[in-house]
Amino acid sequence: MCIFTIVTYNKLIKLRNRVDNAWAQIDVQLKKRFDLVPNLVETVKGYASHEKEVLTKVTQARASVGSAKTQEEAIQANKELSGALARLLVVAERYPELKADSHFLSLQKSLSELENKIAFARQFYNDTVMNYNQKRELFPSNIIASIFKFKEKPYFQIDEASREAPKVSFA
Repeated sequence: MCIFTIVTYNKLIKLRNRVDNAWAQIDVQLKKRFDLVPNLVETVKGYASHEKEVLTKVTQARASVGSAKTQEEAIQANKELSGALARLLVVAERYPELKADSHFLSLQKSLSELENKIAFARQFYNDTVMNYNQKRELFPSNIIASIFKFKEKPYFQIDEASREAPKVSFA
């Protein structure tokens, strides 16, 4: 029983550390996106100054990312930022001169590449969380997890509003 406890405890520690590492990898990509957003907003502002509501939402979402204290808050704040950025890019579609601006195109390409990296990092994180949570919940390792208070880790999921395709209107 003692060897089983040690082996199971060590396995749970390794899995928890993998989850923390996977989150750190997402965090690196999210930080890059966080730093890119002001440049994107400023570029769009120059062309679409009357789209104040969209620009304000992006700025507010970015601020909530910067002020997130917990992993759950960071996940939620980044969901909001993703949605706000999607709406910003829809607004950009209305301005042909903006879509042709080389600075905007460069920023848009960088954002697209970052979003792809974030998607892969989220997938890896969620796979790692699944392995950890399964080990935590399956018998008999759930006994050890309970004794040593291993907590469930949250998945990085999108909310229902983000599942809907953004509406593009040229009216």
